[in-house]
Amino acid sequence: MHLTPIDVQRLGMIPYAQAWDLQTRLAAAVASGEAPNTLLLVQHPAVYTTGRGGKDTNLLTPPGAMLARGAEFHRVDRGGDVTFHGPGQLVAYPIVALPGRERSAVWYVRTLEAVAIEALAEFGILGTRVAGRSGVWVEGAGKICAIGVRISRGVTSHGFALNVSTDLSWFENIVPCGLVGSSATSMQKLLGESTPAIEDVEDAVVAAFESNFNARGAPAGGGAPAAVGAS
Repeated sequence: MHLTPIDVQRLGMIPYAQAWDLQTRLAAAVASGEAPNTLLLVQHPAVYTTGRGGKDTNLLTPPGAMLARGAEFHRVDRGGDVTFHGPGQLVAYPIVALPGRERSAVWYVRTLEAVAIEALAEFGILGTRVAGRSGVWVEGAGKICAIGVRISRGVTSHGFALNVSTDLSWFENIVPCGLVGSSATSMQKLLGESTPAIEDVEDAVVAAFESNFNARGAPAGGGAPAAVGAS
């Protein structure tokens, strides 16, 4: 498939609600042809989100107690169960119009997994898939990349979260992705002092996204597209 042109927006640390609002407005603009396919790269302050299929039993700490510890909680319109976002985690939100034959959520999730696996390989980490489970795993270590997406009118939103130097203790408050017995890992836990800067991981993700989606014309700059009036 071809996603050309595509606009890459490196927005740094922004609140989850702001990113969700931007995704919603961008998705509408992409669907109407008023904005180009866009890849948002962000980090969030501590926040838990749960998707349409999320179960309250996977929240080991009540939302009120999470807020008291400094973490927000949002129920959102993506697929999947509960997960955590926080500083040191690179979150990628592709807002792209998929061609008709490639609107399958399964195909799209598998391709996002390929992006994360390819990006991790740049730093010597072997990411793998686990049958029946979405996301990317490192054998013997745990899940390093969570995926939860939405496809509406053929346009994607939400995406994947890659643990770079994330404080993994935040995952103790939930059953990550609803998978009992699973654990989270990070690039920092695996690489120690060799952990790359998150900006370098962004570069690897952009290159892998271009490769797997045949996307070109992605600029290196940041800032939200004026066409959608980002706040």
